[in-house]
Amino acid sequence: MYEDALIILNKDKKLKKIISSVGECKIRTISNPFEALIEAIITQQISDSAGKSISLRFKNLFGTKYPTANDIVKLSKNEIKSIGLSRMKAEYIFDISKMIVDKKLNFKIFNDMSDDEVIFELTKIRGIGKWTAEMYLIFGLGRLDVFPLGDLGLINGMKKLYGLENPTNKEILEITNKWIPYRTIGTWYIWKGVKNFQFV
Repeated sequence: MYEDALIILNKDKKLKKIISSVGECKIRTISNPFEALIEAIITQQISDSAGKSISLRFKNLFGTKYPTANDIVKLSKNEIKSIGLSRMKAEYIFDISKMIVDKKLNFKIFNDMSDDEVIFELTKIRGIGKWTAEMYLIFGLGRLDVFPLGDLGLINGMKKLYGLENPTNKEILEITNKWIPYRTIGTWYIWKGVKNFQFV
């Protein structure tokens, strides 16, 4: 799979430079679907470093194991908020945990759905927008052809790499459509390029 992805992605000469600098793609998927979704909510609209810090404090609330939905609903929303989350995110996490406890959300249903179907179902839930659903597709389900157009860091990286000033969504998609069916891997390389190389 990785070799097939490189054949396609290396046709993009600008992306090829990032691939050569970064090396092998190592996307870390999260085997626990609940954790994958909660991590996506925690990291909404904040920097990578802030997200990692808050995620660690969240885990530390519960000891060594990642909490279950049952663990979370035993806390108050203020206790969840205390580790640096906004009030709204604390509510989202609590409410989603309650849905699981009440058997109103079953992650197994997503396994056989298309990407669009997963996004459609997840965005029915309060606190989950398209970006969060896309992060779940990438890091929870390991889907290979996701391009999160609403990711600011990703779009800024695209602007730098391709010399774009104020690109339209159409212009961005014209570039990334050439990466199909491995847009997730292309996205990962752009993220890495922004973080480690600044495309210099």
